[in-house]
Amino acid sequence: MTDNLELSHQQERAFQPQRLSAPRDFVMPDAALKPKSSLVLEIGAGKGKHALSFAIQNPDKHLIAIERTRNKFEAFEKLVAQQNFANLTAIHADAIAWIVHAIAPNSIDSIYILYPNPEQHNPNQQWLNMPFFEFLLSRLQVGGEIILATNIETYVDNAEHQANKVWCLPNTRSQVESSSQRTHFEVKYLARQETCWELSMKKPEGYQTRFDKWMIADVSI
Repeated sequence: MTDNLELSHQQERAFQPQRLSAPRDFVMPDAALKPKSSLVLEIGAGKGKHALSFAIQNPDKHLIAIERTRNKFEAFEKLVAQQNFANLTAIHADAIAWIVHAIAPNSIDSIYILYPNPEQHNPNQQWLNMPFFEFLLSRLQVGGEIILATNIETYVDNAEHQANKVWCLPNTRSQVESSSQRTHFEVKYLARQETCWELSMKKPEGYQTRFDKWMIADVSI
């Protein structure tokens, strides 16, 4: 791990990427190896509702959408194959291990985490509570954005607190428009007239993490 680095955040416990093995049948996608357009990442793509609409609406960007659950991924993959998207890569893997092995530092334009498992009984597994979030920030370009959406008020409350106090990120919290239909969960929650929140976090100029130059082949960190 890099010594004497003035970090831009207050997270003391360091993530240890060198301990993670590559996912089974891991193959580096061309989009990550030789990006021809802006790279966008979606963690927890489900059956791909947001990913598919994003790819259609943003032909100048390439979305890498990761889903861990097999049945959801298979439904998603089938839709991608039917429409033959050139700017969408569907990945079946655990997102943390896959990102560690596939994504280069400072390479992602934006990251979507839409309606993650709230982990109400295990808050250490909420995204902004995990040391991995520092690694995720190292993959984000300066000025890049992480967009988190949830229908759980305590989740967004904690995420906003962590963004401010731990990760020291400029952020904006807002309510999701009632007409929004990005994911199946979002459609369901809004149809029940539940309030959904979005937290947008930006990576500022000069932001430093322990992993800004870390790649999986680097065993010296």
